[in-house]
Amino acid sequence: MMSISFQELKNVVEAAILTSEVPVSIKQIQSIFPVEDCPDNLTVERVLLELQRDCDARGIELKKLGDGYRFQSRPEYAQWLCKLSEIRPRRYSRALMETLSIIAFRQPVTRGDIENIRGVSVSTEIMRTLLSNEWIEQAGHKEVPGRPALFRTTRQFLEYFNLESLDELPSLDLLERQASQESETVEELDAED
Repeated sequence: MMSISFQELKNVVEAAILTSEVPVSIKQIQSIFPVEDCPDNLTVERVLLELQRDCDARGIELKKLGDGYRFQSRPEYAQWLCKLSEIRPRRYSRALMETLSIIAFRQPVTRGDIENIRGVSVSTEIMRTLLSNEWIEQAGHKEVPGRPALFRTTRQFLEYFNLESLDELPSLDLLERQASQESETVEELDAED
């Protein structure tokens, strides 16, 4: 039986998430308590649900990312918050984003698979950037001659792109329809000129 109240438990969990630089999992939350005061999974989930509700009318939210939780500002306030930061977010090339998208949607994939889909070679610099950002990782080797490395996305990928799981990615059919509509619009504009 726990010797701390539910409110005190909620305060400890809130402080732990607020002070962590990375999303905090339920297991990590439980690890900060002594064995005799360790809350069970259900109790921690109840605390997290209450913390999410507490944020309903606030400028922050408690967001689940991968298997962890973090407090973050709500997306609708980004236009104001970006003025606080003098550092501009890093821009990534179209080639890098295409490569990352292929890995996210088709994982695990080899570099050769990516090149076949894109129709051009993948630069070493792109792969190095994705690996150094920890958005992708090597997931073994394909059992074919040469045993090329297989790549997949990581938990850091989910965190950076604000996703709980890969299921939140749009479907490929939807993306293909949008791309088709955009190319039709461009063709119509070209025809008008």
